[in-house]
Amino acid sequence: MREEQHPPLLYLQNNREYGEVDETREDILSEELSKIEMVSNSEMMRDTWDELKKVWKIAGPSIFCRVSMFALTIVTQSLAGHLSDIDLAAFSIVTTLLISISFGFLIGMATALETLCGQAYGARQHHMLGIYMQRSCVVLFCCAVFLLPIFVFASPLLKMLGQSVEIAERTGFVAKWLIPMHMSFVFQFSMLRFLQSQLKTAVIAWSAAISLAVHAILSWLLVYRLGVGIIGAALILDFSWWLSVVILFGYIVYGGCPVTWTGFSWQAFDELWAFFKLAIASGVMVLLENLYYRMLVVASGEAGNSQVAVDALSICIALFGWESMVPLGILAATGARVAIELGAGNANGAKFAAKVCLLTSLVIGLIFFLLVMVIPGKLAIIFTPNSLVISSVGDLSLLLGLTILVNSIPPVFLGIAVGSGWQALAAFVNIGSYYLVGVPLGIFIGRFLNFGYKGMWVGMLGGSLTQILLLSIITLRRGWEDEVLKARDKQMLINESHTHKA
Repeated sequence: MREEQHPPLLYLQNNREYGEVDETREDILSEELSKIEMVSNSEMMRDTWDELKKVWKIAGPSIFCRVSMFALTIVTQSLAGHLSDIDLAAFSIVTTLLISISFGFLIGMATALETLCGQAYGARQHHMLGIYMQRSCVVLFCCAVFLLPIFVFASPLLKMLGQSVEIAERTGFVAKWLIPMHMSFVFQFSMLRFLQSQLKTAVIAWSAAISLAVHAILSWLLVYRLGVGIIGAALILDFSWWLSVVILFGYIVYGGCPVTWTGFSWQAFDELWAFFKLAIASGVMVLLENLYYRMLVVASGEAGNSQVAVDALSICIALFGWESMVPLGILAATGARVAIELGAGNANGAKFAAKVCLLTSLVIGLIFFLLVMVIPGKLAIIFTPNSLVISSVGDLSLLLGLTILVNSIPPVFLGIAVGSGWQALAAFVNIGSYYLVGVPLGIFIGRFLNFGYKGMWVGMLGGSLTQILLLSIITLRRGWEDEVLKARDKQMLINESHTHKA
């Protein structure tokens, strides 16, 4: 991480071109320079390794938690596919579209805690973390109630969007039974951010592992063996999500966070509007990111073979959603690391953490790209025995792989935005890239050029590339030292506010 140049290097650079370095002296200096470069490379590797350990201390449990909790849905979706094709289509639309709206918006709003808790933790303002978490629960609960109509009126909404009557009716029926799962996100996401910002990540992984194990056992017993049907499967999914909430709540309240949890406080109801403004920007940012490709499932309703298209695209989007839990974990780690370093006044540390996170996410994206290209059919068998659907998933494997690879980059930039507190700007970038570039381009290629939903997918990839370009430009133009000053000023204002109230 050292940026200064050593004197021998400057001497060679300044004098070699003027012939002022004799050969003997140049050999000595070159040898010394070689040693310096080896030491510098060694230091860089050590710094990178140290940062990777810090990143993965957050990202590892976060990814495991996200993948495990998303696997709850995958388990239920795969069982639905073996009940009937109509159950698979209905459950897939609920989870890939309706739950995605809820999940993306609420998890995005909860990322406001990464900014606030991360910077407060870096500045050693530990008492504020518990208050922030409670404030997050209040705000997110109100927003979750506001989102309830998309579950209650799912059938007419899907009919308006072009889905067949049979699929829309079945989807609306299933959606109502998944409302408890939707409400669990309020507490799940708030507590995850609270624990993550103070590096208490082991309990996050354990809660997810226990929930997944219980869910798999109950699903096998009640759905596969006893045949309780799609409603029983939905209720088991609700129970498993709430089980994770109970585990995390018990850990926090009963002694797991003695420094940052000081009990319930009326201060949670203070400054709700300020928290809402920061949270809504985060919510819109992540929602637009999460919902973007899932729009393809709705678009497939107008394809020639509606049910096969819906099933194949739903499987692809489910696989993409499952894999996206990994870069979302990197997003969480990026946001936490950047926020902690900025809160501690370390601009270079924040910048270096962002670089390491970007490289990590790219490598992971490449690995999953290769995996999807090699075994797309085997992945589809998890969801359905229908050979026509499996074949359609194979045809979409290249687009799926490219989508996974391209979308391994934006979460790191969004993590930087979360850690620095410029979520609102990132939200505008998402709107412009996805819905002013990607969607119109997709409609043009898919409908006007008659390439169908595959063409629409290609156009939407163009929106993702636009997003990467804009976010990279914004990130490079922002000064890290300025972000440190902003974080310091924010903590000073918070301290003054609470001192005045006290």
